[in-house]
Amino acid sequence: MRLEGKVAIVTGAGSGFGEGIAKRFAGEGARVVVAEINSQTGSRVVDDITADGGEATFVRTDVTDTVSTKAMIGAALDAYGGLDILVQNAGMGMKPMPMHETPEALFDKLFLVNVKSIYLGVREVVPVLKDQGKGGVIINTVSTAAIRPRPNLAIYNGTKGALVPMTKALALELAPDKIRVNGLCPVAGDTPMLDDFLGDGDRDESYKRFVATVPLGRLSLPSDVASAALYLASDEAELVTGVMLEIDGGRCI
Repeated sequence: MRLEGKVAIVTGAGSGFGEGIAKRFAGEGARVVVAEINSQTGSRVVDDITADGGEATFVRTDVTDTVSTKAMIGAALDAYGGLDILVQNAGMGMKPMPMHETPEALFDKLFLVNVKSIYLGVREVVPVLKDQGKGGVIINTVSTAAIRPRPNLAIYNGTKGALVPMTKALALELAPDKIRVNGLCPVAGDTPMLDDFLGDGDRDESYKRFVATVPLGRLSLPSDVASAALYLASDEAELVTGVMLEIDGGRCI
């Protein structure tokens, strides 16, 4: 039980990597706030966790909204009396297209969901962690797109690239308070976001091309990302901060 006694928020926890992280954390003893904009999927994850003997609560959260983000943090404090871990996993992808053809509205939405949400979460959680005086953990889901970008995903790549200096700078800012900040960099995975990345062509062919870029020969699974997040959230990583942990089968080499 590597997270026994800990309280964790996981955003975007209704599917994909977030769901895998939330369930793994609960299985390791954490009390988990499943923060998700989709009430149906978020509630299902809570039901799955409680059915397996874990403890979790759902809070509908729009990570791009200040009021909603503040309510998410408040829900954790109200339900469990404290907070130890914030996993900022919610995000959105895009269909492949040249940068110069990317609509301005899509540009704005990608940066709102993938970048501003990280700022909003940090703004609300850091005062809580500092006031508690016992340190804490912030984990941002970044992407291999930040390190080895793919063509025709330039704006998505840019949103994820922005998270690297944000995460590293925050790690330096919060180190005196023993608050560790790290990033997860998974390769594309078999999650609901994958269909956007594969585009509108032949899905099987696009999938094969994606897999061919990964030396270990497969895409990531929620369990892969959950295992990495568990390590970074646990006391085993107490000297680890400011890293971008690649979960990518060698994609970024």
